[in-house]
Amino acid sequence: MRADRLLSLLLLLQNRGRMTAPELAAELEVSVRTVYRDIEALGASGVPVHADRGPAGGYRLMDGYRTRLTGLTDAQAGSLFLAGAPGPAEDLGLGADLAAAQLKLQAALPAELAGRARRLQDCFHLDATAWFREADPVPHLARIARAVWDQRMLRAHYRRWDGEVHRELCPLGLVLKGGIWYLVARPAAAEEPARTSVRTYRVGRFLGVDTLAEGFQRPEGFALAAYWEESARRLEAVLHQETAVVRLSPRALRLLPMQFGAAGVRALAGAGAPDAEGWVRVELSVESRAVAVSDLLRLGTEAEVLGPPELRGALAEAVEVLAERYRARAVRPGPA
Repeated sequence: MRADRLLSLLLLLQNRGRMTAPELAAELEVSVRTVYRDIEALGASGVPVHADRGPAGGYRLMDGYRTRLTGLTDAQAGSLFLAGAPGPAEDLGLGADLAAAQLKLQAALPAELAGRARRLQDCFHLDATAWFREADPVPHLARIARAVWDQRMLRAHYRRWDGEVHRELCPLGLVLKGGIWYLVARPAAAEEPARTSVRTYRVGRFLGVDTLAEGFQRPEGFALAAYWEESARRLEAVLHQETAVVRLSPRALRLLPMQFGAAGVRALAGAGAPDAEGWVRVELSVESRAVAVSDLLRLGTEAEVLGPPELRGALAEAVEVLAERYRARAVRPGPA
């Protein structure tokens, strides 16, 4: 909308001082010709915009001029909570609101504090996406977020590990973890009277979402952050059902936190003293035996599993299979 763009243009000039037409066009995501028209519109409305000619020229406001049009809309105020994570804000459909809110906030600050705020933006950046992994496509995220905010029920088509299901859900909140969005929701009681507990759904697995006219009441005393923390603890307890005793080289000790996350950090904290070869014995929480074998093999020859015997035997079998496979498929050199 042009009124919003004109206000953003005015606030940009107020917050940053002199800016060229191409710089303004890039910030506002419009053409340079549109910037020229908007500058004329500001001047016609009584805003003292000066055009400085030459290589160091650009547009600026008359010295001492400041606008008081800095009131935040509801969406802009809410978007400030995502100010450190512009990517997730964009996913939720709040990217433009966040940019406008930041401009208005800067305009309301004294010059010294506004400069400090810009320096913080220059020095710190939060990237919520995990390394070496593409983020889930989340085409339905904005609609789900709106239903969460409006407390409206959703009719969802969801892909589970065992097939596709249709559910009516009461959406309670959204969580971004490791670059992946999750919906915390309660199945509609009328649809599943015996299954009304709060559950977690991966947003990228929703195949379709419709917002219903029907609203719902949030469970009394429900706190999203507390639910998520408890849910994460339960998941870790379910996954980490066994403890492996592992002997690690100095290099494997450095790799352990990267390969095993929090479980690796805890194992290092309780590590014993190095032996004569510099290797260290640790107790490491691991998942099911099949997963543990795969995870521990990533440490290669830098680790030796000492127990339990069943896990050590499973690793020995896996190593034998790999050795036989590579011996059988070894490339023999041709005749000289």
